[in-house]
Amino acid sequence: MLTRLSAAVYGMGTAPTVTPERSSQTISKPYPNYKVIVLNDDFNTFQHVAECLMKYIPNMTSDRAWDLTNQIHYEGQAIVWVGPQEPAELYHQQLRRAGLTMAPLEAA
Repeated sequence: MLTRLSAAVYGMGTAPTVTPERSSQTISKPYPNYKVIVLNDDFNTFQHVAECLMKYIPNMTSDRAWDLTNQIHYEGQAIVWVGPQEPAELYHQQLRRAGLTMAPLEAA
């Protein structure tokens, strides 16, 4: 005599299905910083470069501006500011419009 097994009885021998929980962690990646780089040229004076750095780069001291100006002259370039993209674009544009020779913005 054959008997039918109900689905409930038949299913008892199988393992329950376990759905993996989704991770509730959010991985945040910081935005990259950008370097504002001034290049040496043959037409801007030391005075003009230093004044532009003090005028457009926040918290730029006279001593730091002159150190960077010398670095630009003797090494061919200097990173004058590093930070988020939006202010980097602003400072880059302001320095370029003031006549300084600028390298393209570069991710740090």
